[in-house]
Amino acid sequence: MPRFERHLFICNNERKADDPRGSCVARGANDMLDIAKDWVHQNGLKGKVRVNKAGCLDACKHGPAMVVYPDDVWYSPQNKEEVETILQEHIKDGKAVEHLALTFSPKKI
Repeated sequence: MPRFERHLFICNNERKADDPRGSCVARGANDMLDIAKDWVHQNGLKGKVRVNKAGCLDACKHGPAMVVYPDDVWYSPQNKEEVETILQEHIKDGKAVEHLALTFSPKKI
């Protein structure tokens, strides 16, 4: 039995402002991390769902990068509403949000 039902990793890699790859932090990843942690707690999912900072997830051009395991579905939410949609539909209801999933995301649940 796994310790957590789902594990949500949000890239919080930060590069210099002049780096052409950009960084997830510069695109709002830290705010998304806070939103996700608060949401999990408010929805009674603490202990079932773990939200973690991640170093570079190697998806810089899509940033901010987020991946849900064990489902292996990748996202790049662009605002609070998209983060909350992913949390509600995927994390809580167990259905990947296909219109927000990155195209290289190998699985649809």
